[in-house]
Amino acid sequence: KYRHAGKEKRLAIGVYPDTSLVAAREARDEAKRQLAQGIDPSTAKRIARQQGEEAAANTFMAVAVEWLEKVHQHDVVPAHYQRNKRRLERDAFPIIGKRPISEITPPELLDCLRRIEERGHIETAHRVKTLCGQVFRYGISTGRVERDPTPDLRGALRPHKTKHYAAVTDPKEVVGLLRAIEGYGGQPVTIAALKLAPLVFTRPGELRQALWSDIDLEEATWTFHASKTGQAHIVPLPTQAVAILRDLHGLTGRAEYVFPGIRSSKRPMSNNTIKAALDRMG
Repeated sequence: KYRHAGKEKRLAIGVYPDTSLVAAREARDEAKRQLAQGIDPSTAKRIARQQGEEAAANTFMAVAVEWLEKVHQHDVVPAHYQRNKRRLERDAFPIIGKRPISEITPPELLDCLRRIEERGHIETAHRVKTLCGQVFRYGISTGRVERDPTPDLRGALRPHKTKHYAAVTDPKEVVGLLRAIEGYGGQPVTIAALKLAPLVFTRPGELRQALWSDIDLEEATWTFHASKTGQAHIVPLPTQAVAILRDLHGLTGRAEYVFPGIRSSKRPMSNNTIKAALDRMG
C-alpha cells in the first residue's frame, strides 16, 4: 500500500508461496526506491511487462516467420520458399531464434554462421547470412529493429568457391547425348520426358510439372505460367513432340500431370528422376 501523486494505491507483488518472503521484501524495497525517485511502481511494473511481451513477440524467429509468410512465399517458387524456410529453421532459429531481433549483435550472428561453416557448408552459411539480412531489413521496415548487422560481417566468412556444373556445349557431344536418350531403356514416362526436353527447351521443373490441361495437341501448343516470373508462356510443339505426347497420353492421359510420379499420379515426377536417368547413361 503506498501513495503517489496524492493518491492511495496498492501494488501486487506476488502470491505466497510462489513468491517467497525474501523476494517479496526485495520487491517492496525496490518499489520504495522507485517512489523516492518519483516513479509509480505500478506503472513501472506494467511498462516492464509490456516490454517483455513486445520482446517475446519481436524475436528473430517471430519476425522471420512473418517475413516468410507475408513476403517471401509470394516472391519465389514454392520449392525455393520451402528450402529457405528449412535453412532458417535448421541453422538460425536454434541459435538466435528466441533472441529479441533488436538485441542481436554482429558477433552473435557471426557465431551462428560459423557453426554452419564448421560443418563444411560454406555456401549454406552465405545463403543463411543473406536470408538473415532480408529478415533484418523486414524488421527495420516494420519498426522492430533499427539496423541490419549483416553488412558488418563482410569478409568474415570463408569465400564460397563457385562450382560449375556439367554442360554439353559441343554439337558433337549433343549428338552423343541424343543417341544415348534414344537408346535408353528405362520407364516409358521417363523416356518421354528425356526426349521432350531438347525439343521444348523449358526449365526441368516446368517440364516435369506439365499439366495435360495446358497442352493442346490439335494446335500443337503448350501454355503455362512460368514458375519464376508468373508470365504466360506458349511453347510451340514440333511434330516430334506432338507424336511423343500422343503416345504418352495413352499411359498418363487420365492423370493431372503429363509426367506423374511413380508412387502417386497426384504428384509430378520427382526432380531426381531425369538426373538419375542421365547418370545411368553416363
